[in-house]
Parts: sequence; structure tokens; C-alpha cells
Amino acid sequence: MDRLLSMSVFAKAVELGSFSAAGEILRMSSQLVGKHVQTLEQHLGIRLINRTTRRHHLTEAGLAFYERVKIILAEVEAAEGMAAMSIGTPRGRLRINAPVSFGIHALSKRLPEYMAAYPEVSVDISLSNRFIDLIDEGFDVAFRVGELSDSGLIARALAPYRLRLCAAPSYLANHPPITHPNDLARHECLGFSYTELRTRWTFEGPDGEMTVPVSGKLMVDSGEALLTVARAGMGLLLQPCELVREDLAAGRLVEVLPDYPIPTRPFHILYTPDRRMTPKLRSFIDFAVAAFGINVQANVDSTGIQIARR
Repeated sequence: MDRLLSMSVFAKAVELGSFSAAGEILRMSSQLVGKHVQTLEQHLGIRLINRTTRRHHLTEAGLAFYERVKIILAEVEAAEGMAAMSIGTPRGRLRINAPVSFGIHALSKRLPEYMAAYPEVSVDISLSNRFIDLIDEGFDVAFRVGELSDSGLIARALAPYRLRLCAAPSYLANHPPITHPNDLARHECLGFSYTELRTRWTFEGPDGEMTVPVSGKLMVDSGEALLTVARAGMGLLLQPCELVREDLAAGRLVEVLPDYPIPTRPFHILYTPDRRMTPKLRSFIDFAVAAFGINVQANVDSTGIQIARR
């Protein structure tokens, strides 16, 4: 078997946690995945993965080998990207990280346009609200909401992220009226885990920004799950516009405190400064800026590019 292919299959099996999951992604049987791993083990003379009927786990040697294989595969992909640059055709695998709600309700709706325009690019999207490390986790680009840390990443500004506060008509009918952000102290506020939206919400009022403490009996790390319980009248929901837009239009949710808008949050697409600007990377960044971007503001130069600094 081709050793480089076997390395790629082995790495995918490690990343996905099983031969069957790797086989589904790679469009091969789990038996063939196992054969690739076995071929590597025979060539190296070591056991890479301990296998039982119920689970697989890396050996110490397997973990060390996997760390080197990741580097080798990344270099091969970079070399292929450099070769592709000579003819200027975007091709290869593009790994993208995006927040869950944005990925489901915005990015996935526009992505078919990009893939139709660049049929030789394959896209691998990871939706997660956690902070990811582009280099360590092997992503080409990431969409990120909020102020940028002193990361040294290259950032392209996109349209600010907008949040809406809303609730089901049934909830509002059975609870005290809400005319000011301070009234939220008497209400069930559905918490979004792992962010500042868990315990405090910020509004813009006649006297400037004000932040109020909020609390509730339910806290979830999924905007979609919070949307479901909000529809059922379980509390107030503060989530991105794209998540609640259809429910507001259909009357399943009603906007709360429209005279106290929630401040927008910065939104960027990021990539590493040492990442070669291959045709696939450039084509996707240009697509993202066209699909989700705005005019660049004062702290960004005329190209729309900045180093991610606070």
C-alpha cells in the first residue's frame, strides 16, 4: 500500500476515534482502514493502536508517530498548495472553524455558492463555540466573534455580530412586564454557557451602555437548544439575529426591549500569518468578505487586513 495514504488513513482514524468513522469520511470500509494501520505497524515493527472489540486507543509509540504524521501531511498539503499556485486554480482540502449558530444559519446557506464556483476545493467544517488554536488543530481559517486577543493572527473584518433579545408570547403573557433592562432581575434568562452571556447582558440606553446581571434555572452550550426552550415559553433568549430571525418573523418569538439594543460584537475571519496564501485560501477569504463583510473601519488599513491585536 502507498505509505503516505496509509499515514493519512491512520491520522484520520486517530482524529475521529474509530476505523468505522474514518472509513465513512474516506469512503472505504473499516476493514480497509484497519489494513492501512496494520501495514504501517508491520513496516515500523511497532504497535500503533491497541484494538479490542469495544474500543481503540493509541499506544505511546502511536501517539508520538501521530504527532509526526500530522506535520508530514501538513507539509505535503502545503507542497501541493504551492504547486497549485503555479496554475492559480483553487484546489485541495480547506479546514474551517466557525461558531455553531453562524455555521448552521449563515455559513452553510452561502457555502454552496463557494463550492459551485470552486469545484476542486473540498471543505471540512468544524462548528464549535470553544476557542480553537488554528495552528495546533490544523485549521486554515476560523470565524471568531468578539474582541481579538494578542494572538498575532491575520484578521479580516466582517459585519458586526448582532444579538436580539426575545421571548415567546406565552412567556411574556405570564410574567411581569419588561420596560427596562433592570426588570430582567425578575425573569428567567436562558443562559449561554462558557460566555459572558451566562451571567450578564449589556444594552445601549439613553445614558450609554449598561450591563445588568441575569440568572435563570437553565444554562446550555447550544443556541439551537436555547431556541427550542424559548419557543416553549421557558424564558428570555439572547442570541444572534440569524438564529432567531425566522421565529421573530413567524411570531413564535417577540423582540423584548427594542428601545435598548444590544451592542454589536466584532466579527472576523482569521488565518495565520505564516499560512501560505494558496488559491484555495485566498478564494475562500475573498468569498467570506464578500458574503459577510462590511466596509473596513479606522483601525484597519485599506486592504481590510489587520494583525489581531486588542
